Amino acid sequence: MAETTTTTHSVTVGQRRMLVSWAGTTDQGRRRDTNQDAFLADYPLFIVADGMGGHAGGEIASQSTVQRLQAVVADGGVGREAIEKALELAVADIADHPETTDEGTGTTLTGVFLEFQEGEPHWVSLNIGDSRVYLLRDDRLLQVTTDHSVVQELIAAGKLSPEEAEGHPYSNVITRAVGASELTPPDYLTIDIRPGDRFVICSDGLTKELTDYGIQHFLRENPEPGPAVDAMLAAALENGGRDNVTLIIVQVSEIDSSSTDDGSGA
Repeated sequence: MAETTTTTHSVTVGQRRMLVSWAGTTDQGRRRDTNQDAFLADYPLFIVADGMGGHAGGEIASQSTVQRLQAVVADGGVGREAIEKALELAVADIADHPETTDEGTGTTLTGVFLEFQEGEPHWVSLNIGDSRVYLLRDDRLLQVTTDHSVVQELIAAGKLSPEEAEGHPYSNVITRAVGASELTPPDYLTIDIRPGDRFVICSDGLTKELTDYGIQHFLRENPEPGPAVDAMLAAALENGGRDNVTLIIVQVSEIDSSSTDDGSGA
């Protein structure tokens, strides 16, 4: 397996220069015939989409969503309004595609992007479905997003424990998706930028095979995004690879003012 490339881009936060580094990968896994996942890791937007639907439907849904969001990045106007307009176009693309006849066709969408207010950046997480964003901060791993799933609703209602949720027959049933029905805007959460922060953005193909402890372990063992991505993917496949596996790792470090960065791959 080829090593995953880490890419970097500098950003100014107040009087401090930060370096944003990232790497991402997707894999079909060991039990699926196709890969219905897709991802976009293109500064300042980092997202994972996990498609669902019969035949080629899931792949079409995730790829259509990624392509529409890629156009937002190319236009240089990444923000909540632009993202939602792109998702509306993706829903139309999915509905109009000749191979997406299944009513259950759609895709999850989750990730983070940099939003600028008066020139100052901060992170915003977005989420539709049960793909996840985690944040490792001060050596604690936090799940930033909340799953839009039947199981999560049962947990929130006190009818199911997190332990009971694992292996539950409804564990794959999500309550929101891009393309499955009328579009509901993503959930957003604003997060400040801190040196040392590391985001893991992933489809459930990763979290089916790695616990939160496992994710944190591989982050600790691999300080750079590329090797960390490779290690997590390898572990997920070794643990069964029951689904498509997609993940992006994004992290922030502080750089001194004498350093230079041209935004190219490192």
